[in-house]
Amino acid sequence: LVLGARVAETAAAWPRHARAANRAIAWWLRRRGLGDVRDLGPMRAAPRVALLDLGLRDRRCGWPLEMVVAAAAAGWRVREVPVSYAPRVGRSKVTGTVGGTVRTVLDMARVAR
Repeated sequence: LVLGARVAETAAAWPRHARAANRAIAWWLRRRGLGDVRDLGPMRAAPRVALLDLGLRDRRCGWPLEMVVAAAAAGWRVREVPVSYAPRVGRSKVTGTVGGTVRTVLDMARVAR
């Protein structure tokens, strides 16, 4: 599984609350030995059939974490590549607000159980 690790072009590209939440989740993954992940990232790449075989179930904001956890459990190598991350043109309803970030963290906490 290849993850795109964000390299923010400006501080405005990635809100502080979203960066903090991402750091906490990445720490959780590393602590549990699920890969040397620093960023769940905006991009992922893997063979389609293999992804389908992981049997991901989350349909909200927990699926990025579920994918990394399932891939690691299946014995996949998880690697990161840097991707340029620019400020959004519009507003993000997920991590562009503190409320959206809280919803995302709660969804991911449910997946982590």
